[in-house]
Parts: sequence; C-alpha cells; structure tokens
Amino acid sequence: MSKIIETKEISRMYKMGTTIVNALQSVSISIDRGEYVAFMGPSGSGKSTLMNIVGCLDTPTSGTYMLNNQLVSEMTENELAETRNKEIGFVFQTFNLLPRATALENVALPLIYAGFSKSEREEMAMKTLEDVNLADRYHHRPNELSGGQRQRVAIARALVNNPSIILADEPTGNLDSKTSYDIMNLFQELHDKGIRSLWLHMKMTSLIMLIALFD
Repeated sequence: MSKIIETKEISRMYKMGTTIVNALQSVSISIDRGEYVAFMGPSGSGKSTLMNIVGCLDTPTSGTYMLNNQLVSEMTENELAETRNKEIGFVFQTFNLLPRATALENVALPLIYAGFSKSEREEMAMKTLEDVNLADRYHHRPNELSGGQRQRVAIARALVNNPSIILADEPTGNLDSKTSYDIMNLFQELHDKGIRSLWLHMKMTSLIMLIALFD
C-alpha cells in the first residue's frame, strides 16, 4: 500500500512572551491507505496541533511531513492553498455553514474555488448529499435542519472534492449521544464505501482517529 501521510520527528514550539511552549515533540507517524488508526491523549497533549500540521494549516518547527509523497515544506503558498482545497476536507464542531445558503449551496462551496461550473457543482453536491443520506433536504437552510443534519451537510462539504484526507475537529461535540452515535456510524459507512481517509477529533473521549482508506 502507498503511504498517504508520513511525518518524521516533527515538533512544534510556540513562543508566548518569554515562555516557550512545546506543543508537539518528535512525533513520527506513517499511515498507509486502508489503515484505520486512532491517536488518543488527554487535553493539551498536542492532538490538535498535530491535526493542524497534517491539515497544512500550520507548519512544524522541525522535522518533515510528506503528504501523498510530497514534501509539504517545499510547497508554495499557492500550492498549499490548492492542497487544502483539493486534498483535504475539513469538518468542524460548530459546522461553519453559511446561514443563508441551502444545504446544496453549502456543499458546493469548495467546488467554486476548484473552478467547476454551476451545473457541475450542483450535480456533484447532490451526489455527495446522497452519500450522507440527506438528499431530501438539499433545499433547506441550516436553521431548518437538526444538529445531526447540519453535521451531515458539513461532512458532505468536506467530501465533495474527493479529498485524500478528512480532518474532523470534534465532529460530535455539539450533538447529543444518539446523534453522535449516528454520525460515527456515518463515518464508518463512508469508510466501508471507500472514502479515502478520515481524521476525527472526538471531544467526549479526547480521541483523534486518522483513517487512511482504500483507493
């Protein structure tokens, strides 16, 4: 199997006044497609920092990060922006949906920046809403949807570009137990269908899972 993510001895230090904070120290991970990997740790152990680096939102102070056989540190700002748009899908605890846009329009948003036509965007967005079992709510705005339905829209938006990785930051943090269970089942269903990779940061268990799926 080809490696989708590989870090070697990455560290991240932050300077806060005169204090140096070592948020991440010498972390090496290697993830192949098809693996289902979980990273666990207490609050403050560096899970979110590692996730931000994997998502190309932050850079390590030292060490190397290879994403799909590309050395991330050698990418230009434009290449990083393109990578975030095409290779990485983000799911947030607070959904981050546009309140005046329909579910279909919210899902299609990343495709605008990817250069697809309106008809292509609508077709791809509808197909992805079908994948998360929400096609019958395509014309509803976020305030007309339940929390679980809004999270499904957010997941569909993350999937629509067929990314290599999905980063989900506490995706059940704002949901009740039953809905949280349903969302986790959805991720499992997407895994079984072959959606390529998922990274989940679970608030209730301080859990990050990175799932590198089959091609």
